Amino acid sequence: MIYRHSFLVKARLNRVVEFHRRAESMSAITPPPIVVQMQRAPAVLAAGDEMEFTLWLGPLPIHWLARIEAFSENGFTDRQQAGPFAVWLHRHSFAAVDEQTTEVIDQITLQFRRHPLWGPVGIGMWLGLPLLFAFRAWKTKRMIQ
Repeated sequence: MIYRHSFLVKARLNRVVEFHRRAESMSAITPPPIVVQMQRAPAVLAAGDEMEFTLWLGPLPIHWLARIEAFSENGFTDRQQAGPFAVWLHRHSFAAVDEQTTEVIDQITLQFRRHPLWGPVGIGMWLGLPLLFAFRAWKTKRMIQ
């Protein structure tokens, strides 16, 4: 399955890229009631880095390990190494629209796990992606415009 979301932010391309490279930005743009608890991640992400974190959906902990791949000035990919999905590949792309505006494009390719708990959790997460990314767009604009 593929999910795609894009939005415009009134900020220079380099500012948007630097914001998304910081591991702390993930927590900042994640909507309540989800809580991100970072276990391990470098302050600034680069190709080959790993982020280990737990997403708390109420009392349910979702442990996740992601590896950063395909890093360039126009984006990067995070690939789930361990977590609730059989496959999770998230491409973060950034494109300058003009000198003061950047398009942020998120594309997620995923496959659900065949598991009595993680299958339904994955479906719930899939259904929540439009709200998650609407919040991320709103919060990113508030933080860097």
